[in-house]
Amino acid sequence: MNDNNTELPSVQRTSREELRELVRSQLQALLEQNNLKGAKALLVPVQPPDIAEAIEGLPETMQAIAFRLLSKEEAIEVYEYLDSSIQYALIEEFKRQDVLDIVGKMSPDDRARLFDELPAKVVKRILEQLSPQERQTTSLLLGYPPDSAGRMMTPQYIAVKENITVAQALDRIRKLAHVSEIIYYLYVTDASRHLMGTISLRDLVVSDPEQLLSEITRREPVFVSTETDRKEVARLIQRYDFLALPVVDSEHRLVGIITVDDVMDVVEAETTKDIYALGGVASGKENYFQTNIFTVARKRVVWLLILLITNTATSAVIRAREDILEQVVTLAAFIPLLIDTGGNVGAQSSTVVIRGLNINAIGEGKVWRTIGRETAAGSLLGIMLSLIVTIWAYFLAGNLLVAISVGVSLLAITFLASFAGSALPFLFDRLGFEPTLMSAPFITTAVDVLGVLIYLTVAQQLLGGAE
Repeated sequence: MNDNNTELPSVQRTSREELRELVRSQLQALLEQNNLKGAKALLVPVQPPDIAEAIEGLPETMQAIAFRLLSKEEAIEVYEYLDSSIQYALIEEFKRQDVLDIVGKMSPDDRARLFDELPAKVVKRILEQLSPQERQTTSLLLGYPPDSAGRMMTPQYIAVKENITVAQALDRIRKLAHVSEIIYYLYVTDASRHLMGTISLRDLVVSDPEQLLSEITRREPVFVSTETDRKEVARLIQRYDFLALPVVDSEHRLVGIITVDDVMDVVEAETTKDIYALGGVASGKENYFQTNIFTVARKRVVWLLILLITNTATSAVIRAREDILEQVVTLAAFIPLLIDTGGNVGAQSSTVVIRGLNINAIGEGKVWRTIGRETAAGSLLGIMLSLIVTIWAYFLAGNLLVAISVGVSLLAITFLASFAGSALPFLFDRLGFEPTLMSAPFITTAVDVLGVLIYLTVAQQLLGGAE
């Protein structure tokens, strides 16, 4: 007991990052010593997200042991924060009632998200052992499209009728708070559960206890339907600074709410997917350090093979212009400079456009304006860079025509790259492809091939004519 009292002050003085690493290392050391009592005491003051991270950092043989040290209430919270692969491993480890009790008490939206990650046979087995009410609720959520509002909503909310008083509404909050996902909003419905309006907890607290809810209800609430894409849900919650957003079905009946913590998960997942896609990497839901290295390589090889094959066009262009390269060998030295600059300019333009598309900052009426603006910016960049490169190329090669060829080519390439970088994301978006994934590889390849073609054509015209 004394050991625990001396440990805690030092733990509390550390930063959050240091705390997580300290808990993980101490937990592992205690488990290696088979000191289960000490390990359990160590986890008492630690927050559920930090416990989950500590368990994820343990060797696989210790993860189930550490999870068993938690009380049932703690286990339910910690389980929701664990990586899906570890959640599955714990289900396989415990098989029966231990984890089934935890899964049964998870919030419906978190349970549906877990089931998305598990094999179908495991989901079927767990569903069969849930209570009829939980089974029906979970099956309802799983029936909606994967990226829809219906899939990520929770049916745990507080609904009221507008003919009751503020005092009665507060009593209802007290009774249902323990089974509701959020209590900061009340949703006013009619007898058929049609959404009529919303009331915030703040409105209730500052209102007269005998006042009717109809007098303080905010009409025409912002809501989404069960089929709304999760990206649109995230945009609405961000736009209006909501803590939760009501979800209605096709008949405008209130069926659930989406809370801001779930939206944050969506934003993180979408951002991660976009970052992977910009690098031409297939995104995955698995934890990086828990993914087999061969799986990592397999997910990356697809686009690399595509680029490898398509970049043979660059080699074909060079072979077709071998005569000018043989005459002026110095030209070959500037090819990497030109195609790398073009690729960088194209990547900058595509990044601006893709980000604008993702946050709805670029509407239908701004497509050509955006392309024109980026192309103009690329032209200005080309003028500035080509002047510098012309001087630099003359200094290196000592040949004025070679220097002019490099400068003129760079101007043309930056113009082309900025146009392609801004136009291709719009084109792919219009065709129904993922702009993030399609733009980066295509822009790089197109600029490489056309850049070399432009450069060697310009050089052949200038130097060939001089010959």
